[in-house]
Amino acid sequence: MKTFNYTINNEPLGSIIDFATFKDEKNILIQIFCGEKKNILKNILNEITKELPNAICIGSSTDGEINNDKITTLNTIITISVFDKTTLKIAYVNEKDSFSNGKKLATLLCNEDTKLLITFTDGAKTNGEEFLNGISSINNKIIISGGMAGDNAHFTQTFISCQNKILTSGAVGVSLNSKTLKVCNAYNFNWSPIGIEHTIDEVEGNRVYKISGLTPLDFYEKYLGEYVAKSLPATGIEFPLIIQKNNIPIARAVIAKHEDGSLSFAGNLHKGDVVKLGFGNVELIMSNPLKSLFSKCCIKDTETFFIYACMARRRYMPDLINVEIKPFSKIAPTAGFFTYGEFYHNGGTNELLNQTLTILALSEKEDVNYEAEPIIHDENTILSDHAKSLQALTHLIQQSSSDYNAQSKELENGNIYAQNLIASQKQFLKHAVHETNTPLSIIMGNIEMFEMEHGKNKYLSNIEVAMKNIFSIYDDLSYLVKKDQVNQATHKIDLVDFVRSRVEFFASSALKFKSKFKFQTNKHKIILNFNEIKLQRIVDNNLTNAIKYTLENEVINVKLDLHNNNCDFIIESRSAQILDPQKIFEEYYREEVSKDGFGLGLNLVKRICSEENVGIKLESGENWASFTYTFKGVL
Repeated sequence: MKTFNYTINNEPLGSIIDFATFKDEKNILIQIFCGEKKNILKNILNEITKELPNAICIGSSTDGEINNDKITTLNTIITISVFDKTTLKIAYVNEKDSFSNGKKLATLLCNEDTKLLITFTDGAKTNGEEFLNGISSINNKIIISGGMAGDNAHFTQTFISCQNKILTSGAVGVSLNSKTLKVCNAYNFNWSPIGIEHTIDEVEGNRVYKISGLTPLDFYEKYLGEYVAKSLPATGIEFPLIIQKNNIPIARAVIAKHEDGSLSFAGNLHKGDVVKLGFGNVELIMSNPLKSLFSKCCIKDTETFFIYACMARRRYMPDLINVEIKPFSKIAPTAGFFTYGEFYHNGGTNELLNQTLTILALSEKEDVNYEAEPIIHDENTILSDHAKSLQALTHLIQQSSSDYNAQSKELENGNIYAQNLIASQKQFLKHAVHETNTPLSIIMGNIEMFEMEHGKNKYLSNIEVAMKNIFSIYDDLSYLVKKDQVNQATHKIDLVDFVRSRVEFFASSALKFKSKFKFQTNKHKIILNFNEIKLQRIVDNNLTNAIKYTLENEVINVKLDLHNNNCDFIIESRSAQILDPQKIFEEYYREEVSKDGFGLGLNLVKRICSEENVGIKLESGENWASFTYTFKGVL
């Protein structure tokens, strides 16, 4: 096998290529990588097929061309490979969809001796992933290589060629059939994920409508800025979405922007896919690119390299891309182009890649050694100051991302631990509240039985007052622990009877604290549609707070005032001035820490009032305080 590479210029094609060299060859593969206009490619095709009518010729438009260690743009490269022991077969397909194209191409080209399928598709209409799925449906064993045509980042019209025909849709392929051809493939990715994980919310095939609650366009603007978002897909393709698939990182680059803010990507994504934005890791890109091939086989006897690399790779580091290509050209003739999506075979599956450098190593030598050898590193690579700065910046980003991920993991573990603690605490409180109810009921029942038989005494009265306070605290805790299971049903309640009964319940407690209640109402009956459990928490917490904070020998005024279909529930008394009315309803806040309690009651009241649209008004001055709760829509 021999390969000859040519860069086309303004000179006649016959003066650049010595066609006589190939006249007697039977198995000739010609690949044309054209970064110029169609008419130039058309002229080249006409002359080549005229001079070498038996040759197999395929071509593609590009976003850059590779000729040994030289990278060009807006140019045309011709690579001619001559095989001794390999036959070639060519086909072109343009079916109803990408899957059908792949299926038919594989049907036409693959046989039992096929070692390799090189294929190019248009870069605008083809869904590369579906195309490869079509090939796999026929044969998933053969190595696939090639890519999607480019058009110098214009994203208007790409083209491919089959013999002397130029095509703007479909796929062209050539199978390499042999019993002796050695094929080794590999890829370099070197794009690293950065930042937090995001979820694909809405997607159809390769068109994404929502990412983590945002349109893809808004998503890119948020993370990469307005300029990149407006310039998509030409700018920003260097920052793809990265997802893990079949144990390899897969990039999905933007290929089209739509008016509704959705974006089309070079391959399919699925609802629920977890993705991260990616950036080119210059440190890895500038490391020895032969490493991935050396890990699979020894390539010292390789006769030809074909490279199909992503356009983003060249555009991300235009002054450094030759660092990747040069080592291959020192071993064997090397040619290829920069694509809109690379085709790669990975252990029984065909993958559409983005951002990668895919490599084919070919040889017809029968004594090729495929045992791995030590990696040779080119110590003579001289990096510019700009390259060194990029390398340092990449290292900074990578290390910062690594530190962030480590801290995020620690936070996640801490959050899980905290959630488990909260769950355990909740479970404990549920059990504690449940187990407390029975002894409290027994104590209260026995107090009442004792009073019925023996009458009251001051010791029993003290116990009764304390028990009522415990019952009030128990009811608060029970509500907080079980609030999600509280029956939310409402029914008609006579507010006058309800408040009067609660006042009577706590009357003995007020006397114990040397105060007493005075209950007043401007109506004998006030009907309210409300949840009884929530209403009791509002009333009981305010009554017990009034008992605790009212000055000795003072009256606690409890009033119900009906006006305009609203009813004010008012509790006022002489007490210490409330210094910070804004905080009084906050959880665990107590102005007088010497008083018993947890600072939960009024916070619970506020939450219920917010849920039920009950108005709250707090007034306080020197030695007085008043709480007013306005219940709306009284019947």
